[in-house]
Parts: sequence; structure tokens; C-alpha cells
Amino acid sequence: MRSLLVTSEYYPLIKTGGLADVCGALPPALAAQGVDARVLLPGYPAVLDAVRHTVTVAPLPDLFGGQGRLLRGRAPDDTVLYLVDAPHLFARGGGPYLDPAGQDWPDNHLRFAALSWVGAHLPAGNDGWQPQIVHAHDWQAGLAPLYLRSRPDRRPRSVVTIHNLAFQGLYPSWRMNELRLSPEHFTADGFEFHGQIGFLKAGLVFADRITTVSPTYAREIMSAEAGAGLDGLLRHRSAVVSGILNGLDTTVWDPAKDTALPAAYAANDLSGKATCKSVLQRRMRLGEARNRPLFGVVSRLTQQKGLDLLASLVPAIVRAGGQLALLGTGEPGLEATFRQAAEDHAGHVGVLIGYDEQLAHLILGGADALIVPSRFEPCGLTQLQALRYGTLPVVSRVGGLADTVIDANTAALADGAATGFVFAPSTAAALADAIGRALALFSEPDRWRSIQRRAMSRDVGWTRPAQAYRALYQDLLQADSTA
Repeated sequence: MRSLLVTSEYYPLIKTGGLADVCGALPPALAAQGVDARVLLPGYPAVLDAVRHTVTVAPLPDLFGGQGRLLRGRAPDDTVLYLVDAPHLFARGGGPYLDPAGQDWPDNHLRFAALSWVGAHLPAGNDGWQPQIVHAHDWQAGLAPLYLRSRPDRRPRSVVTIHNLAFQGLYPSWRMNELRLSPEHFTADGFEFHGQIGFLKAGLVFADRITTVSPTYAREIMSAEAGAGLDGLLRHRSAVVSGILNGLDTTVWDPAKDTALPAAYAANDLSGKATCKSVLQRRMRLGEARNRPLFGVVSRLTQQKGLDLLASLVPAIVRAGGQLALLGTGEPGLEATFRQAAEDHAGHVGVLIGYDEQLAHLILGGADALIVPSRFEPCGLTQLQALRYGTLPVVSRVGGLADTVIDANTAALADGAATGFVFAPSTAAALADAIGRALALFSEPDRWRSIQRRAMSRDVGWTRPAQAYRALYQDLLQADSTA
């Protein structure tokens, strides 16, 4: 079984968020299930520099405004990567989507149409490899299923995975011709979305199957509240929509082997976690005290992530004897609010605006609890990391957060099932109640450690998700063979 993952990000080569983590970890997990999974990526400079043993597969002579070539090489974990080496589209500074000034690249429509086009028309190299499944990820690859429909030969089957429905890739209708799109599909039943071209909508209309990254999010996006204007389409296609929960790369996130931690620990010996806490307190200029509950945050600072809810509760956390270590970047107003909180509560609140991979690991290892108060969350990875590190998640009951954390309510505490603290609705009052319950339970060390061990025992790896994707691929191919 041969699958091509088409994506704009791939950890550890290029990353802005969870999309990279998923697309970096899923191919080797699929390989363990017998799937020959390869990845198609834009040829960003950092990617071209990092990929090993590249060879030219084929020229790409007419690629949305210039010439390019298709390269094949190996990722650090030996996954086969195909790279769209098109200097006119990808050889530039800045990030994958934004220029150095933080603005969208004005030709993003061409850049990701090119990625989708190559994904749908992948040339066979000297090994003759061709995909049976084209698995497009998010709006950046959303046109691939539509481009596949234009192939005159027997086409691969297609899957689109929604990582975040809020980002849809919308462009003016007058760009249809340069994107090689037919006006016959510019309808409400096609890729038209409120008078614009919808990259993600094209994928949702024309893909053979649609997945998203948690079962609860799959249900949520069929509602008007969470459907971002596409809920009607998703309800219409509900028979081919499924939610497959993301996993975590447990070789990267393992407190027993994590070189970013000052001390290793495991469920059967949590002593190293106390060392991690002390180091984190020093790093964030917090008072060193093992008996003070330390809440961590590793997040984009946005309204979607609910960080405004947390900001309003910082004084109450400090009054209750808690500490806060926050790492993130995002909306300027929230950045300023948390900077001010660190000044107002020196020794109790530590804030680093930006991103630091090493510090992210240290927060997961050293904090007692991790706060994830998202208003919506397709899956979430930090709560999985928190479970793995025995850092009890405090999460809102939405999306993948609801699917992965078991609330420490009376029943769950009684039967030993609790792994964290879940609250609803997404309000400051509900979050305050969950934090209050966490503070109360922290004062009972034996019960707290018991929940930590339970959290660390949860299977958060990629084996089960990869099995689900393999089953989906197999179902598609069997349906194709009997059609």
C-alpha cells in the first residue's frame, strides 16, 4: 500500500505548529503498519539544506509561473521525501507562509497550488513509485483532490485531513485561470466560498474521504458554531467524515530519555520531576519551593487558545499560593498582559515571549499542571505531552482535549481513571473552578502522584492512529477495486 502525504510542514525540517508534528510522526508510524508512506514538501531553503541523498526525479517545466524540478531524498528518520524545488516560489527568507515583515506572501495561492498540483501529478522516478492514496493535509494541499479529478488516467484515491477548519485558504475568484481551475466548479457545490476560491473547500468537496484530528472535533465542525461556514457541506458529506485522534512522537517526548530535562524520571520513579521543577523555577525566576503548585503554559497567545481567560485569573492563582511559567507568542495585547503580570507578580509568574524548544520540554517536565483553556481545539498536542510527562492537564471540554483527558471528578477519582481536570463552558469562571480543584488535589500528595502515574500510563503514541489510517486507506482501495 503506497501513500503520499502532501503537506506544507514536516518536523523537524520546517515547523510553525502541530501540522508539522503530525506529518513528521505519521509516516514512520504508517511504515510500521506496512504502508509505504512518503511525503511531498515545498522546497524551502531550510528543507533543501537538511534533506539527505537528494536526486532529481523529473523536471517541472511549467510550474505556476516558472520552472522547477522534483527531488527525492531522505529525512533524518529515513522517510522518503519528495521536494518541489521551485526557486520562484520557495527560495526566499521569512517563514513558510509569511514574509520577514510578518505579512502573507502575495503569491501563496500559487505556491500551494503548485504543491497540490505536483501531489496530484507526481512523476514516477527511476524506482517507478506512484501513490495509491494521496493524503492532503489542510488548506495548503486542498486543491490536490480537485486536480486529481482532472487526470485522464486511473487516479489515486484521495484523503483530506482537516487540522484546523479556521484556516481555509481563500483567494479572489479572478485567480481561477492562473490556478488552472475550471469555472464549471466555481459553484456552491464546488470550490466557491462566498464569492472566493476556497482551497480547503475544494478538498472537502472532491476528496474521497475526509478526516480530522479527533472524534469530538469531527462532530463539532458539523455545527454552525464550529463549522466556519462549511458545516452544511460537512453534514452533507458526513458519511465520509471521520475523526482520527492524533498521536505523539514518544521518541521525542519521553521523560525517561529527554535530554532537554536536567533529570530523567518515569511513572515508577517520579523523583527526577522534582529536580526538573527546581530548575524550571530558577530558569523562570520563580521562588524555589517544591510544595507550591506550578502551572505551566506552552501555547500561542490567542483568543482561540483561551489565554485571555487565564490572564484574568493570574492574581487569584498567586493569592492561592500557585506559580505560573508561561512560554508563547501571539496577539500583542496578550503578550503585553502577560509581561505585565510577570512584573506585577515577580517571583510568582515567569513569562518568556517567543518560542524555545528546550524550554518547552522543561516546562512539560517541571510543571505540576499544564493549562490549556482553548475555546476550540481540533486535537491539541501539549495535553498529550503533559500526560506523557505526568504534568496534569487543565483543559476545556472541546475537540481533542475532551477526547484525551479524563476529569478528576468524584467518580473518576474513586475508580482511578482520572488524568487531569476538564472544564466547561470555556469561561473564566469555569477555568477558575478547575484550577481550584487542581490546587485542592495538589495538597494531597499521594492522590496527586497516583493521578500522575495514571496519566503517564495512557497510550498517547501513534500506533492506534496509524492503524486507523491504514484501515481507512484499505477501505478506499477495496472500494476502488470493486467499483
